Amino acid sequence: MRIRTVALLAGLAVAAAASPATAQVPPVAANGCLMCHGVQGQGANGIPAIMRVQSRAEFTTTMKLFAENKKPGTIMGRIARGYTDEDLAELAAWFGKP
Repeated sequence: MRIRTVALLAGLAVAAAASPATAQVPPVAANGCLMCHGVQGQGANGIPAIMRVQSRAEFTTTMKLFAENKKPGTIMGRIARGYTDEDLAELAAWFGKP
């Protein structure tokens, strides 16, 4: 019984380590982005692409400019004001160029 338990736990650990799912799940804060910019951030219907278009620093700066109404946008100012610095860091890590 003990050997089976150890084998099962070892198998689960290997499967979890090999699973790319955690690396491919966007942060919760990205849900709003994906609604307009497409499920892969590719852009659609006149809305620009955001996936890997800017560096992480540029992405963060752009979002802060939107939040401060220093960059024109139809709705982005209102959206960007809703993000914390932690949210912006997660979004930049997800959408920004490495």
